Amino acid sequence: MFKKMIRNEARQKRHRVVRNKIHGSAERPRLNVYRSLNHIYAQLIDDDAGVTLLAASTLDKEIRAEVEKSCNLDAAKVVGKVIARRALEKGIKDVVFDRGGYKYHGKVKALADAARETGLNF
Repeated sequence: MFKKMIRNEARQKRHRVVRNKIHGSAERPRLNVYRSLNHIYAQLIDDDAGVTLLAASTLDKEIRAEVEKSCNLDAAKVVGKVIARRALEKGIKDVVFDRGGYKYHGKVKALADAARETGLNF
């Protein structure tokens, strides 16, 4: 009998497929999104050097002060704005978006739209 695949295992499988197609560099880092049950995280990653350049999540003090709940659409928008603002301060304007195996819908889309509105290009 086949065992039903757990939801997170299916997401990780989709993420591996996506990661074979996209690659971040120092000039155009990868904007990675991760959602847990309680928080949302975003990172800018240089895959050539294997280094995280920037990170923002609902665990940051400045973001926690702005949002009531840590994993809803409003929190995702704030994380998108903060990561874009930090990237622009470091001189990064162009990124490659990595949705992390999640559907481009809801919180992931809200984070991406907020980052675009703030000034990131992808």
